[in-house]
Amino acid sequence: MTRSRLPRSFYARDAKTVAQDLLGRLIVSTVDGSRCVARVVETEAYLGPHDPASHAAGGRRTARNEVMYGAPGRAYVYFTYGMHWCFNVVTDRAGFPGAVLIRAAEPLEGLDVMRRRRGALADRLLAAGPARLAQALGIARDHNGHALTQAPLWLADAEPVPARRRVSSPRVGIREAVDWPLRFYEKGSEFVSRA
Repeated sequence: MTRSRLPRSFYARDAKTVAQDLLGRLIVSTVDGSRCVARVVETEAYLGPHDPASHAAGGRRTARNEVMYGAPGRAYVYFTYGMHWCFNVVTDRAGFPGAVLIRAAEPLEGLDVMRRRRGALADRLLAAGPARLAQALGIARDHNGHALTQAPLWLADAEPVPARRRVSSPRVGIREAVDWPLRFYEKGSEFVSRA
């Protein structure tokens, strides 16, 4: 399965648009020499300084979120709950901290590797949730700031999920802006997280 990599210009749009347009695209990971491919089925948009749920709410700038202020098309990988990595893509433009959290994906290739990384789970659970997704694809601290147009981690073009099959809902696991409908997922996909 060879697909062209999404160009940096794909990410140079607002987070809400990118979050919807990522549905159906492919995450390709060649971490540790093992190729894994998964199709994005669930995302969440974080709209920068005016979004109270964003790591950059109010213009907050820290060592942890610094990559959000950089060029679009880079990975923003952070540690949460003292045990899990989460994978985001930086959007918008340099200086504006928009990002999209990749919440869930459908495993397509390298399932044996994903199973080994995640333990013996049903395939539909391998990447159903941000922490599971990062673990299944081998995404961790070393990928923070990585340009998503090159190996070992990139997003590839594929048929996007059509608008009629996209669902929006409030984001999951946040305390602020809890009713903003910025979570997007593919209707009917068994690989969406159980939010």
